[in-house]
Amino acid sequence: MSDTNFLQKAIQIVTQATEKDSAKDYPEALRLYQLSLEYFMTALKYEKNDRSKQTIRQKVTEYMARAEKLKEFIAGKKQPVASGGPSGGKKDSGENGEENDESKKMKESLGHAILQEKPDVKWDDVAGLHAAKEALKEAVILPVKFPQLFTGKRKPWKGILLYGPPGTGKSYLAKAVATEANSTFFSISSSDLVSKWLGESEKLVKNLFQLARDNKPAIIFVDEIDSLCSARSDSESESARRIKTEFLVQMNGVGNDTDGILVLAATNIPWALDSAIRRRFEKRIYIPLPEAPARAQMFKIHLGKTPNTLSPDQFRKLGESTDGYSGSDISTVVRDAIMQPVRAVQTATHFKKVSGPDRSDPNQICHDYLSPCSPGDPDAIEMSWVDVDGSKLKEPEVTYNDFLKSLKTTRPSVSPDDLVKQVKFTEEFGQEG
Repeated sequence: MSDTNFLQKAIQIVTQATEKDSAKDYPEALRLYQLSLEYFMTALKYEKNDRSKQTIRQKVTEYMARAEKLKEFIAGKKQPVASGGPSGGKKDSGENGEENDESKKMKESLGHAILQEKPDVKWDDVAGLHAAKEALKEAVILPVKFPQLFTGKRKPWKGILLYGPPGTGKSYLAKAVATEANSTFFSISSSDLVSKWLGESEKLVKNLFQLARDNKPAIIFVDEIDSLCSARSDSESESARRIKTEFLVQMNGVGNDTDGILVLAATNIPWALDSAIRRRFEKRIYIPLPEAPARAQMFKIHLGKTPNTLSPDQFRKLGESTDGYSGSDISTVVRDAIMQPVRAVQTATHFKKVSGPDRSDPNQICHDYLSPCSPGDPDAIEMSWVDVDGSKLKEPEVTYNDFLKSLKTTRPSVSPDDLVKQVKFTEEFGQEG
C-alpha cells in the first residue's frame, strides 16, 4: 500500500468513526478512531511535504483527543459526551479557545478570496444584458447608496443566479459588480471550500458567511456553483451532502442574519443544481448568446485602441455575420484578427517606406518607417523582417478582411442542443436577461 493509500484509508475509517460517534455507538466509534490513528501515523511516516505533515499531525491530535474522551466515558469516568467529531460536543473554556483559534485560521485562509483590487470593468464594458445589469444594480448598488428605499417589506435581493451557455459573460458581469459596488467582494471557487478533512468543508462555508457578515455590505460570488451544489443523490459522498446543507442553512436558515449579504452565483448547467439551492436564488437570470447589436459592440470593445481601418458599417456587418457566437467566441475572433498584421510582417518578402508620427514625439512626423507590402508595389524594397530595424517598423492596421479571414477558422463553441436545454430551464424556472 502506497503512502497516499494509507492517508485515504485513514480518512475513510475516520469517516466511519464519526458516523458511529454521531449514532452514539461509542465502543465501535472508539475502535474505528484508534484504527484510523494507526493509518494516519503510517501516512505521516511516509509523507514528505512539510505542510501536509503539519495538517496530518493536527488531525491526529484532534482524533486522539476524541478517542480519549470516548475511552473515559466507556470506562464510566465521565458523563455521556455529545457527538460531533474530534472535539466532541459541549466545550469547556479551554476548548472554546481552541475552537475560536480554528475559526480564526479558517477565516484567514478565506482572506485571499476577498478582492483587494477592483477589476476595472464598468457596466458600459458589458455589451447588452440590460435586465441582468438592472437586477444587479437593484441588489448591489441601490441598497448601499439609498438605504431609505429598502425599509419595511421592501428588501434587496439576497440571491442571484446567472446561468447560460459558456462564454456569454456571466463571470464578466461579476467583475463589473466587483468594480461598481461599494461592498466587500468575495470570489469563491469549489477549491476554496472543499477539504479532504472530515467536517472542514462545512466549517469553511460557515466561516465564509461569518466573514461576509463581519465585512458587510458584502457580495459572495461563487463561480461554477454546480460543482458544489449539484442535485442530491444516493451515490454522493457524505461530505458533498454536508456542504449543500450548510449552504442552505447559511443562505436562508433560521437565526442566520443575511441582511447586507448578496450571494451571486454563475453556472453553465443550471438544471444540475439541487432544487433547494435553486430556490434560495430568488432571481435566476438567463444570460443568452448576444444579439447582433451587442456582438458589434463586443467587436469594438475587444479591438480597443488597436490601430484599425474598420468603419461603423463594417462593425455592424461583423455583428450580423456572427449569429450563434458567444462573447468568448468573439473575443477569440478579435484576438486572431489582430494577429494578422503580425503574420503579415513575419511572412513579408518586401517592405516600403511610409510616414507616421514619431514614437518619441507624436507632434513630429517620421518619414522612414518600414511597412510590409506586395512585391508589385512601385516603392517595394526586397527584404525580410530580420533586416528591419525594430524601431523603424510601422505595423499594418487591422482591416475588415483580417476579421473575415479569422471568421473562416473560428467556429461557435455553443451547440444547439445546449441552447435548447437553457431555454427549457428558463421557461420553467428563470427569467430573460
